[in-house]
Amino acid sequence: MNELASLFIRSAFVENMPLTLFLGLCTFLALSRRPGTAVGLGIAVIAVMGVTVPVNHLLFRFVLAPGAWSWAGLPDLDLSYLRLLTFIGVIAAAVQLVEMVLDRYLPALFTTFGVFLSLLVVHCAILGGSLFMADRNYDLAESAVFGLGSGTGFAVAVIMLSAIRRRLVYADLPDGLQGLGIAFILTGMMSLGFSAFAQVVAP
Repeated sequence: MNELASLFIRSAFVENMPLTLFLGLCTFLALSRRPGTAVGLGIAVIAVMGVTVPVNHLLFRFVLAPGAWSWAGLPDLDLSYLRLLTFIGVIAAAVQLVEMVLDRYLPALFTTFGVFLSLLVVHCAILGGSLFMADRNYDLAESAVFGLGSGTGFAVAVIMLSAIRRRLVYADLPDGLQGLGIAFILTGMMSLGFSAFAQVVAP
């Protein structure tokens, strides 16, 4: 249990997708201008990663991995080269489900996301979660915790950035720093802060 808790902390804070691994910065910067949108994005990423990482683990272990077809008399069959295509397919299905739920129950948030919600299909942070899972040979429980932890870390980071950017609306910033300029500076400062979390799980 302690190992799973440590994995959750490490995936959420030490290996934070946008601030430590610099994955998913497109939506991280584009949808962090308003706290409401950032919260919705964070929940969507948690839902998608929480589902896709363990599902992709099962598909990789029982369908794609070397030796997965030993039960069928094909011990040498290796379909691991299909993992990228398979992972993207699972992610696309999960994103489609999220789109349907938002369109049905939260149409205003669905409209706010616009094209960015569809871009979650090729969101490098979400895809990276499944690829890291496969490379690190996580079991099912570790895959589920890693997916939820990575999604939570993304949500925390984007909500924090949106709250800061919301406050800066009232600041007298130089013209060159308004918009994405100050967003990049804030992201860099937050990244430095999150690097301190490495000491949390240091042996």
